[in-house]
Amino acid sequence: LETTERLPIDWRILGGGLAFGAVVAALGIAQVPYAQEIVFAFSMAVVIWMLTRVTQEIDHATRVRIALAAVIIFAFRATPGVGAGYTWFAIDVLGFSEGFFGVLAQIGSGVALVSLWLLADMITRRPVAQVLLWLTVLGTVLSLPLLVLVFEWYKLIGVSPHSIALFETVATSPFAQLSMVPLLTLVAIYAPAGRRATWFALMASLLNLALQAGEMQTKYLNLIFHIERGSYANLPPLTVVAMTIGFVLPIAAILIFGRRVG
Repeated sequence: LETTERLPIDWRILGGGLAFGAVVAALGIAQVPYAQEIVFAFSMAVVIWMLTRVTQEIDHATRVRIALAAVIIFAFRATPGVGAGYTWFAIDVLGFSEGFFGVLAQIGSGVALVSLWLLADMITRRPVAQVLLWLTVLGTVLSLPLLVLVFEWYKLIGVSPHSIALFETVATSPFAQLSMVPLLTLVAIYAPAGRRATWFALMASLLNLALQAGEMQTKYLNLIFHIERGSYANLPPLTVVAMTIGFVLPIAAILIFGRRVG
């Protein structure tokens, strides 16, 4: 709704983005060893440099607050998963079909959107550290049904694994989307007129890098707890370790930086 004067193209931002895309594409085509890690490090450096440049206009205290909030949210989203081993286990042992996985994905997306619509306003009125603390604790508790599945405890309690998976999906799907609200709120408040689109794009890139960091951790955990199709002995300890990291990493970031963010 607001009107601002048209700003000239910032060729350092646009040129840097184009150069970044070219380098990433070249690394992928050339199949360079450790390409994923190289791309992640290079991407992080580029995004941080761009963020440093576009936030120069605001005061130092606000820059620090936004940066620390970004670190906490990055830690929240940069948590590992279990990997493809769980999918194989769910198909071979739990009897999940491709159709059921599709149903879970659609339900998860729908619940996440509805939760975002209903809870976003309330979250924007709470301190960032407080919001992420509760999201971390609740997310960990509500993901415990995953342990019931991988340890096959559902046989002891007499509940269908499909029902448990459905409950776990509904309960945990909103947390990743809700975690983005505090940081995007800060961007909306403090981004100068005429630069909000650039701020949002860079913050979204940073949050996507957090997901990439989580994928790399998943890869490393699967190298330690190796799982092959039909052999799932390492799946339970892998799940426990992934869930532990998913709790400890954001909690540590909140304890270290939370007071300065508010």
